[in-house]
Amino acid sequence: MHIEFRHLRTIKAIYEAGGVAKAADQLNITQSALSHQIKGLEDQAGVELFVRRSKPMTLSAAGMRLLRLAEQVLPQVEALQDEFTGLRAGSSGRMHIAIECHACFEWLFPVLEAFRKSWPDVDVDIRPGLAFDALPALLKEDVDLVVSSDPEKISGVTFTELFDYNAVFVAASTHPLAKKAYVEAQDFRGQTLITYPVDRARLDVFSQLLTPAKVEPAAIRQVELTAVILLLVASNRGVAVLPDWVVREVKYNSDYVTRPLTRAGITRRLYAATRSTDVDKPFVRDLIGYARTEAVKLQAQ
Repeated sequence: MHIEFRHLRTIKAIYEAGGVAKAADQLNITQSALSHQIKGLEDQAGVELFVRRSKPMTLSAAGMRLLRLAEQVLPQVEALQDEFTGLRAGSSGRMHIAIECHACFEWLFPVLEAFRKSWPDVDVDIRPGLAFDALPALLKEDVDLVVSSDPEKISGVTFTELFDYNAVFVAASTHPLAKKAYVEAQDFRGQTLITYPVDRARLDVFSQLLTPAKVEPAAIRQVELTAVILLLVASNRGVAVLPDWVVREVKYNSDYVTRPLTRAGITRRLYAATRSTDVDKPFVRDLIGYARTEAVKLQAQ
């Protein structure tokens, strides 16, 4: 039996209109054409779909079964059509984000809150990009945007600049290194370094400072939450290096000191990696714009 969407629409229209004549007007076809369509569908089914002896014409038991199918399927088809219309217009879509920067949650949530209000029909999700290869996942369309500080030349991927940030040394105000104007690689010898639980190649303190200088801390303590890192630092259980947007709330707290890494400081840049075919989508452009705006707000605090 070959059932088309027009058959389902026909059954539903006749049921709601209470007859073939009114249903034909609603469907914008002739009554003769509609009757012919019904006869063809009944021939396929091998059963009558309508009780023609009644006035108005009513559905048989088989016809009611087909009506229930129409009531299930047609709304889904209409929703899909609306979704496709939104995709063509650029007003809907999917934005699944992978984060290679562990501390990025600190500024990303306000960005997504503003984005959600402007693009309610875009499906947003966050996947920490630390447990899988985020950029290959981007190419496979498992995710749609990767927040990264390490741009690469990858065919089909565009890295768009978001903002610059400083990697900042954080210690308790009573720590001996608190007396220094800035901290160098050698100062980490003998220290317990508190970090996020990620590969050291993804941590600025290692990639930009300690590894090039061939300096190893006395110990490394990995902690998942930023608040716990700061708690341990304040308790003099170790020192940390965090992005400046993370320490904005503690740099005026008497329990902490924040210092630049090296005399010149270490500045890093965050990027939004997207598939090149998606760069010009309106909601992608807006998300990047919100990220830049939030960064300016944080840096002004």
